[in-house]
Amino acid sequence: MCGRFASFRDAQDLADEFALADVADDARLLPPSWNVAPTDPVRIVVERAAKDSDEVVRSMRVARWGLVPSWAKDPSVGSRMFNARAESLAGKPAFAKPFAVRRCLVPADGYFEWRKLPDPRGGGDVTAGSGTGRASRVPKQAYWIHPPASGVAALAGLYEFWKDPSKDPDDPARWVVSATVVTTASSGTMELLHDRTPLVLPAGVWDAWLSPDVGADEAAGLLRATGVRLEATPVRDAVGSVQNNGPELVEPDPEPRDPEVVRL
Repeated sequence: MCGRFASFRDAQDLADEFALADVADDARLLPPSWNVAPTDPVRIVVERAAKDSDEVVRSMRVARWGLVPSWAKDPSVGSRMFNARAESLAGKPAFAKPFAVRRCLVPADGYFEWRKLPDPRGGGDVTAGSGTGRASRVPKQAYWIHPPASGVAALAGLYEFWKDPSKDPDDPARWVVSATVVTTASSGTMELLHDRTPLVLPAGVWDAWLSPDVGADEAAGLLRATGVRLEATPVRDAVGSVQNNGPELVEPDPEPRDPEVVRL
């Protein structure tokens, strides 16, 4: 599960980190966000042939978070496709083609997860903030999961193009670019937070994951890449509401609800 993440790093810093040859204007101007939610615009790193050329260029673009399949009747379906399970990418019609030819990286400073906690009243009506922003009968602790030392997390992603049939063929807004974050089963201490986690790719496989010359069979092996260290910090409930957005969302909770704070 990955339903909220943060992306507040300067575009030039990302350009240096990912060795980008080009940064689109809308990606450069996208404001920082400490509470990115599905359907929000996000930055993605892609490798595609340059216009009127066979030269493959690594660039940063903006996509809508929530993949809209090319065959969708309208873009609303994307609101349910913000995650794609690594185990079934090749078998899902919405993800199979992007997995083969349109893979991307989604730069993130970290992401949020909500750990379900034992009910201190033994099953009573306890409410707490959740990743949906709605009240829940299950008490939860919000966690900010991030690389150490202000590193960047490269989330494995897929992207797609959808053509809006209601717009004029010459309208640049006719094409909607959308993306999804690949998730995998949690392991080790991460299982204490949630049974699913976004797939954070180590720098050593970025080139292969982005390469248009790498097909689905070879890319499937990259889904097992490991070696990225993450840290978990308990944070306040405010991140559960999309109306809240600021650096205070990633500040440690001084009085965490979790009686046994998870340390990755």
